[in-house]
Amino acid sequence: MPILTPKKALILGVSGQDGALLARLLLNKGYVVFGGTRDAETNSFRNLDRLDIRDKVQTVSVSLMDFRSVIHALSRVAPDEIYNLSGQSSVGLSFNQPVETFESISVATLNLLEAIRFLNPKIRFYNAGSSECFGNTLQPAIETTPMQPRSPYAVAKSAAFWHVANYREGYGLHCASGILFNHESPLRPARFVTQKVVMAARRIAQGSHELLELGDLSIVRDWGWASEYVDAMWRILQHPEPEDFVIATGYSCSLESFVREIFQQVGLDWRQFVKFNDSFSRPTDLQSSLGNPEKAYRLLGWKATSTASEIAKRMLEEDIN
Repeated sequence: MPILTPKKALILGVSGQDGALLARLLLNKGYVVFGGTRDAETNSFRNLDRLDIRDKVQTVSVSLMDFRSVIHALSRVAPDEIYNLSGQSSVGLSFNQPVETFESISVATLNLLEAIRFLNPKIRFYNAGSSECFGNTLQPAIETTPMQPRSPYAVAKSAAFWHVANYREGYGLHCASGILFNHESPLRPARFVTQKVVMAARRIAQGSHELLELGDLSIVRDWGWASEYVDAMWRILQHPEPEDFVIATGYSCSLESFVREIFQQVGLDWRQFVKFNDSFSRPTDLQSSLGNPEKAYRLLGWKATSTASEIAKRMLEEDIN
C-alpha cells in the first residue's frame, strides 16, 4: 500500500489568535504546519507558547507585500493549503493607518493568489473575510448580502474578498473566503473590546479602583468562540467546491449586555465601574452586525455552539479550548 504523506499547511498570521488556534487544530489532524510571519527570528509567538505548540510549528519569514518574498516562501514550503489570516486587524487603527491597512490586507492577498497561480494552481487557499464588509446589517447577512464597507479596514477586506472571487472564477483556483463575524478567546490582545472588558473587570474585582472607559454600549454584535470558528476555516477548504461562507452564531448581543455579563461573573454591578468616553467611538461605527450561518450548516455541517454568556465565562477563566 502507498504511504500517505501528511498534508502541509501554511498559516499566514500564525502568531495571532486565529492563527495559533488553527495551527493547533491542524496539528491535531496530522498536518505538517508552517507559520508565516514578517520576521520569524524576532517574533515571540506568545500564543503558540500558550497553546504549547511552539516547537511543533515550523516558522518561515515572509513579507506578504513583497511578491518575491511570497514566491520564495511558497517555493520553500510547497503547501497543500494556505490560510491567510494576516494583516492589520484593528478597525479603529485602520482610520489612522489606512494605507498600511489596505496594503497588508488587499495587496498581500493579491500577491498570494498570484504566487499560487504562478507556482501551483492546485494549492487550496483560504482568505479571512470579515463581517465588517457588510456594514450595518438590519437583517442577518448571508453570502450574497451587498457589501457596504464603512472603515478603511472593511474596504481592504472587501477588496481582498473580490480578489479571491476573481481568481476563483477567472483562473480556476480553489480559493474561498470565510466571512467571519466577531469571535473571541483569551488569546485576543487587549486592544479588542471584549478582552479590554475582561481584563479590567478582573483587576477591579481584585481591588483596583479604576474606571473602565468604553464607547457606545448600544452597539450589537454577533459574538462567537474562536476555536469553533477556526474549525469552520478548515471545513471551508475541505469542501469539494470552493465557495464563500458566512461564519456566525446567528444571535445578537449588545456590548452593554456583554459588559454586564462579565461583571456579573466577578460579582460586580457594571454600572458602578464603567464610564462612557466618546473618544472610543469610531467615525463610522456599525450599530448592528449579525450573520446568518445557514449555508455553513447545510454544506459544511458547521454550527456555533457557544453562547455570549458562555464566552464571557470562558474568557474570564482563560479557557483556551
